[in-house]
Amino acid sequence: MMGCSPGDSECQADEKPAHLVTISRAFWMGQTEVTVGAYKRFAAAAARKLPTAPSFNSGWRREDHPVVNVTRDDATAYCGWAGGRLPTEAEWEYAARAGTTGARYGDLNAAAWYFDNSGMQTHAAGQKQANAFGLYDMLGNAWEWVVDWYDANYYAQSPSQDPRGPSSGQYRVLRGSSWLGLARHSRVSFRPWGAPGGEGVVGFRCVREAP
Repeated sequence: MMGCSPGDSECQADEKPAHLVTISRAFWMGQTEVTVGAYKRFAAAAARKLPTAPSFNSGWRREDHPVVNVTRDDATAYCGWAGGRLPTEAEWEYAARAGTTGARYGDLNAAAWYFDNSGMQTHAAGQKQANAFGLYDMLGNAWEWVVDWYDANYYAQSPSQDPRGPSSGQYRVLRGSSWLGLARHSRVSFRPWGAPGGEGVVGFRCVREAP
């Protein structure tokens, strides 16, 4: 079941209606958000510039932190280089929920770095509680790019199998909240958007279709 979780009073209009989705193809997802160290290896191999480092990670010296300030094109290129792709919004939410039906897969402070506990910076990947699928930081630490274009009304017309979002749009969906996100943003169904060429506080993780 994708979208507004049962009993979640903080759902926005674009999280509704909740709807049943079938994902027909098995996939693997990165256990953490892509780290600075991993992105550095990609940038060196592909002769691409590193994104602008945030002030709290000057020179990208903390290589175990998630890389941020990444455009969607750069995230897509990294995933292709690594043998995968960005997840769809449906894949991301399925993986984040990990079989749970609530707004979060665990206690917020135990599971996520967000505004109230982050000290206004990212933290090393994989330090908070994983969900039942063994995935870390699905809430908090860094926003994550997904494949889908954003449409506030998409859920009213979403296909029931393997949805990939609208065919076009101006903005792309973001998922997962960040170290600057408020508690109400740190929910598995929350779906804001970002300009594809923008950077902001956005990172990503990749998926690979399973054999």
